[in-house]
Amino acid sequence: MDSSDSYDGIVLGAGQHGLILASYLARQGLRILLVERRLQYGGGLMTEEVTVPGFYHNLHSINHFSISSTPWFRDLGLNAKVRYITPRYEFAQPHEDGTALVFSRDLDETLASIRRFSPRDAETFREWNAKAEEMTRRIFLQERYSEPLSVEERNELLSRSELGRQFLALTKRQPGEVVEELFENERVKVLFLFKLSLFGTVLHEALGTESPLGSLIRAFDLATGYELCEGGSWNLARGLMETFIAAGGTFLNQAHVSRIIIEGGRATGVELADGRTIRARQFVASTLDVHQTFESLIGREQLPAELLAKLDKFKYTRWTLFGVHLALREAPNYASSAFDPNVNRALKYNIGSETIASLMQAHDEVEQGRVPSRTQFGAGALTVIDPKQAPPGRHTAYAWHVVPWAPDGDHENLRAIQPEMTQRIIDRWREYAPNMTPDNILGTYTYTAYEYSQHLINMRGGDIFMGALSGDQVLYNHFGYRTPVPNLYLAGSPCHPNGAITGGAGYITAGIIVRDLGLTPWWQPLDARVELAKLSDA
Repeated sequence: MDSSDSYDGIVLGAGQHGLILASYLARQGLRILLVERRLQYGGGLMTEEVTVPGFYHNLHSINHFSISSTPWFRDLGLNAKVRYITPRYEFAQPHEDGTALVFSRDLDETLASIRRFSPRDAETFREWNAKAEEMTRRIFLQERYSEPLSVEERNELLSRSELGRQFLALTKRQPGEVVEELFENERVKVLFLFKLSLFGTVLHEALGTESPLGSLIRAFDLATGYELCEGGSWNLARGLMETFIAAGGTFLNQAHVSRIIIEGGRATGVELADGRTIRARQFVASTLDVHQTFESLIGREQLPAELLAKLDKFKYTRWTLFGVHLALREAPNYASSAFDPNVNRALKYNIGSETIASLMQAHDEVEQGRVPSRTQFGAGALTVIDPKQAPPGRHTAYAWHVVPWAPDGDHENLRAIQPEMTQRIIDRWREYAPNMTPDNILGTYTYTAYEYSQHLINMRGGDIFMGALSGDQVLYNHFGYRTPVPNLYLAGSPCHPNGAITGGAGYITAGIIVRDLGLTPWWQPLDARVELAKLSDA
């Protein structure tokens, strides 16, 4: 490759969105270059042997929400390259008194678990599960992979049906308040809040404010949930890269883009840190964070005032993840398995938080820049569900604890606390799973925002979502796919459907670019306007 090379389009960043976007466009027959700063592709789809050889750890993305049912997984034929495992037991919450709550994909099993704590709460959940399943299938998932409609058009379409009107009413409620209002048992409430808040992380964004997404329904559906990529999360990235290369795409790694070239007010290519220039005949698409894209690679002086104002108001999360990854002789065996054996078989766990007060205290302390005084975290032992991620008969496990970016005002403290915090997590875990002893732990690896923000510079300030999931930054309030700079598109996590592994922004942007080029897509892009119109009452 030399400076004379040119492509129809250049995609910046070989994470989930870049790989999906580039694959669609390469299959469209366009000459596409996918550029990645790092040696490895995949972004947060990272699986590595960091403890003991043969033990595979997913350092970032682990639990993938209904990926095998997404339109891009189907369109790109990924089921032939990548296998997903759907666990029967999705969430579990062991308690210090030896009891446990376990949420199954099977409604009757979940109701039976809830009923042991509150018969009334079980019947309430039955009622709300029926509503949530239909709303998820007919509204939430349809909007998730469609370009957002304006608030006015969306409200008009949803208002045509009883289901849509109920959904709109839920978007105006604070999810945390609704859970408190509907349920009586404290532990049942806590697990619903934990389920809503993505491992207890985005608590304030997800629970304390209204959201047009209608995130509340995620507490109550069972049929649509998290899956596990067999062999490790990186296998999804591998399948996508194989698809891109097979479609005729070109991948360039270890290529740090120093600027997006703007000529005549249009994006026309990129300049690399080593001085090479690569031309884009029709477009440049960035899947990087908004500040890196616009401030670092273009410069504020070339941006219109309206975009600068939007950029300056953009918010990132105020929490980060403290990750502990373990190689084990045997999987965690919870004391509460005598109460419910299925507690040992779940995908995701709430460990150490048994009251709403303790859950909120941790987040209040993080907001104040302090490490939570009470140890409570999300966890999992993936090899119980996918034995391929460890040697035969052995296991891996992980814990994610929410912490501030700069404990006590100093980011360096995030590194300083690692030994003590890691031990705190293991000790707390052992209170629930007595076999989490030193002789069971073969290796330990601690991975925090101190490290991951340097490896993946998109994650500014340790924000794994590349933007806060607050109501003013999601759905029709997202940052947008088209930019004020002609021929420049934004296609990463700042765009709907925002952070986590969804592939949505790459999928949606592919349809937008193809239509803007005057081409007919080889696939049928999902259209929320069409899908929501189907809800109309007869």
